[in-house]
Amino acid sequence: MNTATKSILVGSIASIGTFTAIKGYQKRMNGKNPDVNFETLEDTDMRNSVKVDQEESVNADFDQEEKDLTQLDAAYRADWQANGFPQTHEEMERLKKEEE
Repeated sequence: MNTATKSILVGSIASIGTFTAIKGYQKRMNGKNPDVNFETLEDTDMRNSVKVDQEESVNADFDQEEKDLTQLDAAYRADWQANGFPQTHEEMERLKKEEE
């Protein structure tokens, strides 16, 4: 076998190997993020879900303050309480008067 034939044969084998490796990688990834090498769960942040903005708060039966609130509104209310935000317009006006 001469050098040209050997070069063509080796080049063909290398091309087939590369093509097979790329197709295998694409099949393995199949829509996954190629930067992540481990399994992940879908985003479960409730603020990204339409469902929580339609369902009643899970604590509505136990907490009178959460009656008629959606799950999203209840989460925002919990954040406001934890951070000390005023809950009503009346409280906001009272705080403005105290600042003056």
